[in-house]
Amino acid sequence: MSKLNDTGVYQLNNGKWAYRYAVMVNGVRKEARKTKDAFGKPLNTKTAATKARQTAIELELSTDKLNPAPIVRKTVTEVFQEYCDKGRSGKAYQTIRKQDSIWNNHFSIKFGKRYIDGINAAEVIDYLTELYYTEGRAYRYVESFLKMFYLIFGQAYSRNYLDVDIYSKLCVNKDTKIHMPKLKTDDDTDIVAFSKEELVILDDYFHGTNAETAYLLGRYCGLRINECYGLKWENVDLKNGTILIDRQMQYQESLIKLVSLKTRNAKRTIYMCDSLQAHFKKLAKRREREQAEYAALREQNQRLITDLDGKKISSTELVNCLYDGKIQTVNSMKYPTREIKSKFKIDFKYHLYAIHTERSWRRKIRLRIYYVIKWGMAIFR
Repeated sequence: MSKLNDTGVYQLNNGKWAYRYAVMVNGVRKEARKTKDAFGKPLNTKTAATKARQTAIELELSTDKLNPAPIVRKTVTEVFQEYCDKGRSGKAYQTIRKQDSIWNNHFSIKFGKRYIDGINAAEVIDYLTELYYTEGRAYRYVESFLKMFYLIFGQAYSRNYLDVDIYSKLCVNKDTKIHMPKLKTDDDTDIVAFSKEELVILDDYFHGTNAETAYLLGRYCGLRINECYGLKWENVDLKNGTILIDRQMQYQESLIKLVSLKTRNAKRTIYMCDSLQAHFKKLAKRREREQAEYAALREQNQRLITDLDGKKISSTELVNCLYDGKIQTVNSMKYPTREIKSKFKIDFKYHLYAIHTERSWRRKIRLRIYYVIKWGMAIFR
């Protein structure tokens, strides 16, 4: 394999990479310095910067003959359908559901019959602004529309239904590309940390309840709620104090299934803090007693669900299972959430939260949060 020419590639002070080049185009010298690739993504490695530089130079030297205008015009519906047929193999089930929902309820009505090369950045931004400010949609929800636009324009560009200039204006050029409307001053999308007093209330509320284990897994390990309820006993190592996260629970076509994690890097091993490890040891002993005492009841109430490998397993193999064999699902946290809101005026939402522990910090455990608050529990709204 030939070695890539890394001339003009250099590293920035923040650890990222950048590149520069100078070429002659039609007798005119063109120079550029860039820190992102053609899709606007930062260059994290030297190899990525080298390839991005080579692509940029080839683009500068290309002519209209090498990059002809689209021969066939496509509507947005045709582009999306082509993406569904050929471009989203391997996508997560929930991702496909979300894309289909946005398309069927919004995109197809507003843009379905439009030609993809006839849409400009201004009307996209106006549409996103209308969704956010006029219709009052949540900021994070409107971001899903922005991602959908990038997806469709990217699909069209890769199939040569958009020329490079139109695509650059829509998705690359920082001065013209589509973007989210300005965040409202009263909108809060940051992490909110519970106070010590609120943590005491939450600890007391969940103690001894059926949701205690799920709460503690979120409190100390920062698991996603689907990962929490998809946790199997065989993935809990009490001797070494670790938990292997390699699957999650999802509803698919009204069926409860254990499926792959949201991303490839989501598979991880987490070290339990002392409090959580002690809780799991007591839970394991209690499970042994219940297996003997309620054997017939557990067999009657158990539910067979499809595991990651397609085989059927009993709900009693899950950590979050009731003493009588009945399964607990992601919906099991809905009632506690409403009651905490009603009784204590605490906006509790189980999503991504954890507290700092010396053990996890020493071992550099990668929690599913952006920040870890030393004396509080951080959550996403």
